[in-house]
Amino acid sequence: MKILIKNGRVVDPANNLDKVCDILVDNGKIARVAAKIDCAAESVIDAKDKIVMPGIIDMHVHLREPGREDKETVLTATEAALAGGITSVLAMPNTTPAIDCAENVKLLKSIIKKDARNFVFIAGAITRARQGEEVTDTAKLKKEGVLALTDDGSSVDKDEVFLEALREAKKSKLLIICHSEDKTLSADGAVNLGITSTRMGLRGISRESEYKRVERDIALAREASCPVHIAHISCKESVEIIRRARKKGIKVTCETAPHYFALNEEAVLGFDTNMKMNPPLRAQEDVQAIKQGLADGTIDAIASDHAPHTENEKDIEFERAQFGVIGLETEGAVAITELVDKGILDWKGLVRKLSVNPAKILGINKGSLGKGSDADIVIISPQKKWTVQRDKFLSKSKNSPFIGRTLKGVVEYTICGGKVAFSR
Repeated sequence: MKILIKNGRVVDPANNLDKVCDILVDNGKIARVAAKIDCAAESVIDAKDKIVMPGIIDMHVHLREPGREDKETVLTATEAALAGGITSVLAMPNTTPAIDCAENVKLLKSIIKKDARNFVFIAGAITRARQGEEVTDTAKLKKEGVLALTDDGSSVDKDEVFLEALREAKKSKLLIICHSEDKTLSADGAVNLGITSTRMGLRGISRESEYKRVERDIALAREASCPVHIAHISCKESVEIIRRARKKGIKVTCETAPHYFALNEEAVLGFDTNMKMNPPLRAQEDVQAIKQGLADGTIDAIASDHAPHTENEKDIEFERAQFGVIGLETEGAVAITELVDKGILDWKGLVRKLSVNPAKILGINKGSLGKGSDADIVIISPQKKWTVQRDKFLSKSKNSPFIGRTLKGVVEYTICGGKVAFSR
């Protein structure tokens, strides 16, 4: 099938392209990019005044399947992802059972083959059942096709276990993704430690619980000579530690999530449990540090950390509510509203964070609109505004921190694998 996209502003940093031109898609691939293309095609899309960019690659998504299909499924999550312009996701392994062995990878792959509407890549667990005690068989996980290893939701507390995992990951050429949290310091907290936690009368989660573990994870990665990726950084100290590590030549990459540059800790003062996530919303100075880290390249990627929960897990007392928010359908628009519209990043910079860098970090052949590349494309109306409404989410769960918020940037079309998989 041929698709011809006409007159769009094509933003493709991988090929140093940012200009109005046409794209021809043929048989699932980018066949041609040129100032003007005239040819017959089954589908012609007029992208005048729209941004045409590589599909978003979200490297931090909780699909919840297998085990918690009441929260989300591969089907509902990937449909939601397409509505947000996301053509590839990395599935986190904290499912039931955890993705900690070849058999469980095969189980998830069978569900993906049957139900996925976009490309789903798999992260395996670092340790058995994500308990932090015994390193998984990384060679078997690699053979079964996992791209990365993480115990996301938990950190590997024991230095010797984490060091062993890093060395095994290096042998298998697998990326380690760190959930950097020292739970002896986060101490069953609910919100950021400081004036907000005091005002709310809730136990606080210190910044130290994150950045001290970031520091340790990077130090052990350096000892093992193994690249490491730090997930969902939220505080200024983490940004600075990663910045310093990079200057020393340590191979460390990192991501943040939209809520960490769009919201601060004051958002929790109304006891809205849709504002409760881990790590928590931090102070305004941390928000500014995250934005600076995105602007100067310290933070490589933006990922949703899509964490769906049922109403009975969220619509309860704040301290008892589950951590986590959904983000697949709002990720791109929040980034456009908070980063591009406010001059923190230009369009090329945003596409690097959402598409190019995640593809590089994961080692997948995505994030480009060059000739011969996979035809994963999103077409966005950059100036069009929309209001986030709870009943419009395609995700099975509705726990978004952006409900009621007016955002800029509407996904008009998502082309995945050369087919129009979503249109507004």
